[in-house]
Formats: sequence, structure tokens, C-alpha cells
Amino acid sequence: MQPLAVVTLIILGSSFAIMVSLAAVIIIVLILGDEYPRLQHEFGQLLSYFGIFVAMTAISAASFYGLWKKHAARYWGQAAMWSGLLAIGWSFWPD
Repeated sequence: MQPLAVVTLIILGSSFAIMVSLAAVIIIVLILGDEYPRLQHEFGQLLSYFGIFVAMTAISAASFYGLWKKHAARYWGQAAMWSGLLAIGWSFWPD
């Protein structure tokens, strides 16, 4: 396996793990939300983070698939994945 494919697979696995973890938190908030109003207050932000990582997982999966199949657009997928990773890093970076 090529080194770029390995790095892409690591990013895919990490974003998938974060996505699944956020889904588990969403389930917990849906169950406990009525008893804890503070959880309901942060539910919108939780959903937006979940959406961000769903998108990042999809982009990373498409990028890995493009590398694996040696598709002509594989470098566009890589550019999208790295741009998404930089955008997530930039948005989460403390001020």
C-alpha cells in the first residue's frame, strides 16, 4: 500500500471514530435531554459537529477509494480531504 493511502486511511479511520462517538453522544442527549436542560442548549452545536465529521468521513472515504482504484480524479479527492482537514483544524484552533 502506498504511503499516501496509509495516511488517508488513518484520517478516514479517525474521522469515522469521531463521527461514531458524536452519534453516541447525540443518542445520550436525546435520551437525557428532558432531564438536563443544559444538554438541550448544546444540542445544535453537537449536530453541526456531527455533520462536519460525516462530511469529512465521506470525503476521506472517496479520497481513499480514488487512491485505491487509481482513479483519474484521485488527486482532487486528496485536495478536498486535506482542505477539509485544514478547515476543521482552523475552526477548532483556540483563539
